[in-house]
Amino acid sequence: MKDPTKQASAETSSPLTWEQTVLEKVAMAALIEQRKARRWSVFFKLILCAYLLVIGILYAPMPSFNNNLGNAHTALIDVSGVIAADSNSSAERVIAGLRAAFEHKHTAGVVVQINSPGGSPVQAGQIADEMHRLQANHPDIPLYAVITDIGTSGGYYIAAAAGTIYANKASIIGSIGVVSHGFGFVELLKKLGIQRRMIVAGEHKALLDPFLPTDSREVKHFQGVLSEVHRQFIASVQLGRGALLSPEEELFTGLVWSGEKSLSLGLVDALGDANFVAREIIGAERIMDFTPAKSLVERIEQRIGVTLVNSLLQQSLQLQ
Repeated sequence: MKDPTKQASAETSSPLTWEQTVLEKVAMAALIEQRKARRWSVFFKLILCAYLLVIGILYAPMPSFNNNLGNAHTALIDVSGVIAADSNSSAERVIAGLRAAFEHKHTAGVVVQINSPGGSPVQAGQIADEMHRLQANHPDIPLYAVITDIGTSGGYYIAAAAGTIYANKASIIGSIGVVSHGFGFVELLKKLGIQRRMIVAGEHKALLDPFLPTDSREVKHFQGVLSEVHRQFIASVQLGRGALLSPEEELFTGLVWSGEKSLSLGLVDALGDANFVAREIIGAERIMDFTPAKSLVERIEQRIGVTLVNSLLQQSLQLQ
């Protein structure tokens, strides 16, 4: 006969063994999933590193500043977009490209290609001053400006510093003026019942604050500041263009003209693009880009930004 004590013990231990088995299986499954997750994490990190490496290789700057490149070439410096201290067309970057171009022993001529609506008068002025200096120090290397889509305000400020200006007949050129933008929220604050609280030391420290009513004295003062910068702009254009400029009264009023009309106004010298200037004027058809390249981090940030914008646009179109 079977021992009833042993039989009871076996029956009692049986469900415990089953629970342990289930727990072991669950724990093992969780461990396997954790290992898989780690593998996928490592895999995606390797993919990201490979992607960054490929981007770095594909968009690495060409060795434009190598002084052993052989035959004569036309040096190109590109000025695109807004001219500002933190932009691709900052004075620091453009001047670095200009100096490298003029100092290269095989440079036959330099072309500053401009596609800019303007920007900081300080940055544009620094670039123009350096262009004048380099031309004086390297009289055997001609400097040309080529305006593509637009060369206005600070963009034209730079162009006027070149020996000769070329443009397309449909280019937009001019806007020789200075502007300061702003808004006024005084009435809006009244409607919303909001009080403006500000403590200053100096009667005009809150000059043209958008939340305060305009002060005629401050407006007059700031207008004088803008007028002075405008005079500096005009003087720089006259220095570069001289007697070539038309006596047109509206030339310095901020108006813009087409490239074709700009010919008769003396704002440009001829129609043509960078390739035409390199081939027909300078006589060195091979163009080498001396525009300082962006760093790897900047290029990656830009590409990621473009990718995100494109993704958002696609999603927007799909939702409509």
